[in-house]
Amino acid sequence: MEKVLITGGCGFIGSNAANILTAEGYKVVAFDNLSLGKKSNLDSAVEAVEGDVQKAEDLNRVGPVDYIIHLASASSAPMFSENLIGSVANNVIGHLEVLEYARRNNVKKVLFASSSSIYGNNPIPLTEDQLVTPPNFYAVTKHSQEELSHVYAQLYNVEIIGFRFMSVYGLHEEHKGRFANLVSQFIWGMEQGKSPVIYGDGSQTRDLVNVKDIVSAFKLALKTPKKFGFTVFNVGTARAIPIRDVIAIINQARGSDLKAQFVENPIRSGYISSQQADLSKIKKELGYQESVTLEEGIAEIVAHRKNNPVPPASLSY
Repeated sequence: MEKVLITGGCGFIGSNAANILTAEGYKVVAFDNLSLGKKSNLDSAVEAVEGDVQKAEDLNRVGPVDYIIHLASASSAPMFSENLIGSVANNVIGHLEVLEYARRNNVKKVLFASSSSIYGNNPIPLTEDQLVTPPNFYAVTKHSQEELSHVYAQLYNVEIIGFRFMSVYGLHEEHKGRFANLVSQFIWGMEQGKSPVIYGDGSQTRDLVNVKDIVSAFKLALKTPKKFGFTVFNVGTARAIPIRDVIAIINQARGSDLKAQFVENPIRSGYISSQQADLSKIKKELGYQESVTLEEGIAEIVAHRKNNPVPPASLSY
């Protein structure tokens, strides 16, 4: 049985990946410092280990593994406003410690979470060969992870694949609270009868990809016999959805008719106005195919929460 270490394994994407991979026959260790993630997100068959990716001794306690999916990080721009030095250290130093652990243990592949945020407001569709100028500290750290990985792969012959996630949503984001994707935020607020707050006129677009499709990309990367050394792939749907249209989809799933509240955009610098992935590379190299439509994904969350009304840790509006 092949063993997979998932850092940030009790978090949103990490726990979904851990549960799915375990069900498909992998031995999974979910490694997390529990600053945000919750062990309750994990199925009982997943092994949970508490630790910090910045500490080699914590990683060493896991022992040898075949693969690593490295997701532990400060995962949104607002986190950097509250703790800049800690967030940068977590993303950059933590990333290097994971790569060093991989090298010590002859890990076959390291997959890690980069972000479409590094593109800023590049023209869409976003392609992996575009020049990038990261617009905020979060994006800078993700770009740094990519650059460090590129050099690391060349020097030490470690197979490393980065994934530039578009806007990821799905089940089990409640623990993230106000740091969760806007889809979840809107659903939670609308459950409470609150009008969703949208910046500007709502014409800004997002490529909203379900977490199940993120895990599908991971599975394809784990299984492929191809060797890349280091490379990056976009993961999304190639569909750009205006934010205002998301509200209509949620209303349809809920059988409600809540109107959005449009406010002036308070973010003066670095706000992303458009997002849409070009998926040519990941489809060609890994055979990736998005499978969950936004309508299906939102309907799943709404239905799940009717039976599991877990309160979110916080709301952003």
